[in-house]
Amino acid sequence: MKKLAFFFLLISLNSFSQKNLEQLLKKFNTENVPYISVTDLQKETEVVLLDTREPVEFEVSHIKNAICVGYDFFNLEKALKELPQNKNTKIVVYCSLGIRSEDIAEQLQKAGYTNVFNLYGGIFEWKNQNNTVVNKQNNPTEKVHTFNKEWSKWLHKGEKIYE
Repeated sequence: MKKLAFFFLLISLNSFSQKNLEQLLKKFNTENVPYISVTDLQKETEVVLLDTREPVEFEVSHIKNAICVGYDFFNLEKALKELPQNKNTKIVVYCSLGIRSEDIAEQLQKAGYTNVFNLYGGIFEWKNQNNTVVNKQNNPTEKVHTFNKEWSKWLHKGEKIYE
């Protein structure tokens, strides 16, 4: 009986956490860019990953093969040089949770890219689902830059780094 109660507690906590993340994203995002789940991203074989966090965050860890385009000083012209000319190429943008990445994704859409997605829950959700992140040397790491202490509550797995 105790195991059953514990199981329901875990399910309710996970649902509560997801609901809070959903509320957070609704609060900050327009949802003009469709989300892609971590599970669906894992199934992709040909996708361009853009990390829209700042270089200091990217250097701590990022999803393997991602390109750092930054946020505060995002330069669309520079980013376009990194992207395929085919505007139908599947592009997935991510940040810590999926807020900053939506802004960058919207700029890509305005530039004519038609297959742009925002990673739901960002790198935090990627790591929370036990996926590998790599550091600037491309070595697997448990460290994840959490932007600040307030946002760090959304990272449940890995080592939280703030600078």
